[in-house]
Formats: sequence, structure tokens, C-alpha cells
Amino acid sequence: MSEEDKRAQPESDPAARAEGQSNGQPAGAGGQPNDESPSDAARAAGIDPAVDEAGEAPEAEVVADVGEIETLRNALSEAEARAEENWNQFLRARAEMENQRRRAEKDVASARQQSLEKLAGELLAVKDSLEMGVQAARSESADVEKLAEGSELTLRMFEQALDKFNIEAVSPQGERFDPAVHEAMAAQESSEAEPNTVLSVVQKGYRLGERLLRPAMVIVAKAPAQSGGDHADADKGEGNEGG
Repeated sequence: MSEEDKRAQPESDPAARAEGQSNGQPAGAGGQPNDESPSDAARAAGIDPAVDEAGEAPEAEVVADVGEIETLRNALSEAEARAEENWNQFLRARAEMENQRRRAEKDVASARQQSLEKLAGELLAVKDSLEMGVQAARSESADVEKLAEGSELTLRMFEQALDKFNIEAVSPQGERFDPAVHEAMAAQESSEAEPNTVLSVVQKGYRLGERLLRPAMVIVAKAPAQSGGDHADADKGEGNEGG
């Protein structure tokens, strides 16, 4: 074919090509229509079909993400509010416990002070009685019997004061020796008292309720040792029986 025949051959209609492209069937090699869908073509080109031409996700997904973020923010705000409330409750509870501790210490100190005041009041009466007895004993016309009666009266006042505060004497004369409340000063042989019993009380002990204030100082009895003469007589008697 000559050059003139090629120029005379009509070219393909541009309108027909545009119509084919608008129908999604671009001409393939040799002018054949392409059967691939736009999504297949996008995937073949390495483009996510879920993303539009501007590179943005669809509007529905954007709205969902915003809603999820808002939900998380609300949950965080609620958690912070609960944490703040729990912290305030802890501070109030700690302050209340501290106040109770201080009130308890104050009550104990007040009760102790009241007890001391009562005991001091009882002892002051005993002191007054002792001072009167001392003055009477120093006078020229002192009567021994009256002084003894005054001393006995003072002693009864003192014992009454001890009774008011539940203080009792420990005087274990003739009782079994108890190391928990007795303190042995010595052991003395005795044929009348049973061994390991209190033979005599050197000093009384005292207890406050169940608490021991002072143990009683005592002398404990023990069995008498046999003398040498008794052993000799016993041996002689045994020899006579053998003969």
C-alpha cells in the first residue's frame, strides 16, 4: 500500500472510543473490549477499592471511628470520677479513724486521772489520821492505849481505801507454797507443818484484781532431817532382831 492510500484510510471515530470507555469497557489490545470490573482493575493496580480517589475512607467508617472515640472518652471520664470518689472516701475514713484513736486515748487518760483522784482522796484521809496520831504521841500526856486505838483506826481506814479499789492482801499462812504469788525467803525444818507449805509470812503481798502487785515474802517448811543418834538406835535395833 502506498503512502497516499494510508493517508486516505479513515481513522477510528473518537466518539466511539469515548462511548466504550464510559461503559467501563476500555479497548484492549487489538481493539477488543476489556471484561475486568473497576474493583479488579484497582486491585491489580495495588489500590484499595475501599478508599476513594482522594485517599480517604468512606464517610460511614469515619463516623464509626468518631463514635468509638467518644465512647472511650466517656468511659474514661466515668472511671476518673469513680476513682476520685473512692479517694475521697478513703481520706474521710482515715480521718475518722484518726479521730476515734484520739478520742480513745483521751478517754483512757481521763479515766486514769479520775481513778488517781479518787485514790488520792482516800489516802489524804489516812494521812490526816496519821498526822493526828503523831501529834498525840509527841504530847507529854500521851496515852499508849489511845495511841494504839488511833493507829488501829487509821489502819482500818487504809484497808477500806484499798478495798474500794479492789486491792487485796496476800497472806498465805499455812497454805501451799505457790511461786506465782509467793517469794520464798528461806526454808525451815518443821515437824508440825507439812513440807512445802508456808510456815510464816515475813511480808504480805498485794494484788489488784487478777494482777499481782507484790508477792508475799514467806518462809517455807521442809521435813526435819533425822539425827545421828536416831540412825544409831535404828541400826542397833535391827542388829538385835537379827541375833
